[in-house]
Amino acid sequence: MKKILVLIIILISSKVLAHMDHYKKYNKIEMDIFRNGELIGYNYYFFTRKGDETIVTNQIKFSVKILGATIFQVEGYGEEKYIKDQLISYESKTLQNDKEKFVNLVFDENKFNVKGSSYSGEASINNIVGNWWNHKILQTDSQISPISGSIKKQVVTFVGKEKIEQYGKIYNVDRFTLKSKDMTLPKDKRLNFNIWYDQENFQIIRISYNRMGNWEYRLKNFE
Repeated sequence: MKKILVLIIILISSKVLAHMDHYKKYNKIEMDIFRNGELIGYNYYFFTRKGDETIVTNQIKFSVKILGATIFQVEGYGEEKYIKDQLISYESKTLQNDKEKFVNLVFDENKFNVKGSSYSGEASINNIVGNWWNHKILQTDSQISPISGSIKKQVVTFVGKEKIEQYGKIYNVDRFTLKSKDMTLPKDKRLNFNIWYDQENFQIIRISYNRMGNWEYRLKNFE
């Protein structure tokens, strides 16, 4: 019960303050991607601003090799555009092995119109694009895949407060789990993440999950 009450307080207070002003001091956020403890790639976010407009560009690239042979690789680019706090558009192109995936999202009054490689149709504006720079991913019950446009219902649970060390820095963080609401989904389609969040700086510090190995996204640097 205590953990549930703490989670409610965190989400209510964050909901009030969750806007693009939280990121106005950031120009770049860099994350390293690890699999089974080995550095395999990166996920970078860049912020540009002009008046009320903020554009967040996302670059991701990693490859998994076994005995020198590449068995899985991803390279992609995305762009989120905001006017004040409202997401206006999102576009991405991703090459996953030899398969092209994409998302084209446009805000239309009280809904999102989505055209993606996995889903095309309308989506509620309560969705966010599921990129790791945005702490709103911990405040919503539904996200849109930044790679394919699919809509994923989720449940976020507060686990507890922790202190973690990363790249020589100590962080006081809140730990959450983020899981698919429908746990009958195939494992390769299911959300099942551990997330460490620095509430003071509005930063996700680390993400971990298990899928074809143990994966971690670690915040390396920000400017």
